[in-house]
Amino acid sequence: MQAQTQVYHLFAGKLFALSLKYSRNYHDAEDVLQDSFIIAFNKMYQYESKGSFEGWLKRIVVNTALQRYREKSPLQLVKDEQNIESKEDILIDVDETKIELNFMLELIQQLPDRYRLVFNLYVLDNFSHKEIANMLEISEGTSKSNLSRARLILKRKIEDYQQKQENA
Repeated sequence: MQAQTQVYHLFAGKLFALSLKYSRNYHDAEDVLQDSFIIAFNKMYQYESKGSFEGWLKRIVVNTALQRYREKSPLQLVKDEQNIESKEDILIDVDETKIELNFMLELIQQLPDRYRLVFNLYVLDNFSHKEIANMLEISEGTSKSNLSRARLILKRKIEDYQQKQENA
């Protein structure tokens, strides 16, 4: 029990930040973190020391958050990809926008769940669309579509913010 307490105190902060990235709100992130530690402690025997222990815990947190998402959200397929603007039109140059990182993270948190998850997995965690499709149980096309829509929403929010700043 003392070892579990030490593991918790050592990793809870980082894992909570990760959990928050994949959760709808603070409360859901707390639930994901708690569930993740329960899973990790119950499956500690499965850790094989092949990678970092922290990496193993992070994978549990991501998988737990994705599982909660799948349980709470009905599958939403996107079939009409022609209406999505070209990829070049929705790339976001964060350096050019001069927006603080914390504000950008707030904007990402405001995305609808399905867009936020794909955006985080692809852009922040470098998963491929094939990997994302498997994790979220969607098609690769839906993953690409959700990423494009997330970028478009973020681009519009940034433009709105910049417009308000210029008019202030």
